[in-house]
Amino acid sequence: MDKKSIWYFSKKEKLDLIISWIILSLAFSLVLLRFKLFGDLLGSQMPFEVAVPIAFIAVGTGFVFHELAHRQAARHYGFHSEYRAWYPMLGMAVVFAFLTGWILAAPGATYFFGQNVTRKQNGIISFAGPLINIILGFLFLTIGLLFYNTMIGTIIVSVAMINFFFAFFNLLPILMLDGAKVVAWDARVWIVGIAIAGIMSFFPELFLSLIGFIA
Repeated sequence: MDKKSIWYFSKKEKLDLIISWIILSLAFSLVLLRFKLFGDLLGSQMPFEVAVPIAFIAVGTGFVFHELAHRQAARHYGFHSEYRAWYPMLGMAVVFAFLTGWILAAPGATYFFGQNVTRKQNGIISFAGPLINIILGFLFLTIGLLFYNTMIGTIIVSVAMINFFFAFFNLLPILMLDGAKVVAWDARVWIVGIAIAGIMSFFPELFLSLIGFIA
């Protein structure tokens, strides 16, 4: 199979993605069971049967698709790219979630290797991950609102909020995060991206009011 294909995974990459997804989902489950992270849309004291599906679906989309977007953007430019887990950080994520009720999401990274990588290429590759989270956030939010005031709706809208938060967190202009590389490429793109992700993460009611969903 063509190594540029989105369907190509080495055995190591496949294992790292699956293990990262499971462990990070467990950490998110612990957080959702203890705290109210994203306002009234998530609710407090979330029951186990709601928290676990939210965590696994959110991480399965928000994290896995985020890394695949990085990988495919890099492969678009002809670079070899694969995801690698950071196992000590995965362990810390679970411990941190259990002890504090907050998530420490640094499960791994998608690496790419190429010669003469330009600042624009690096910025686009970095922005691809948060961008897919924002797209997924709006997609899940739209679907979730169709099931308003039901358990299914709560799960889907919560998945949307977590995707927005993934985008916001990764767009922080901090070394090793995507935001620093996006700023180095085009600060205007970064401002628009982090503004949308931030508003949807912490003030989604502004968007819901804008579209007339809430008065």
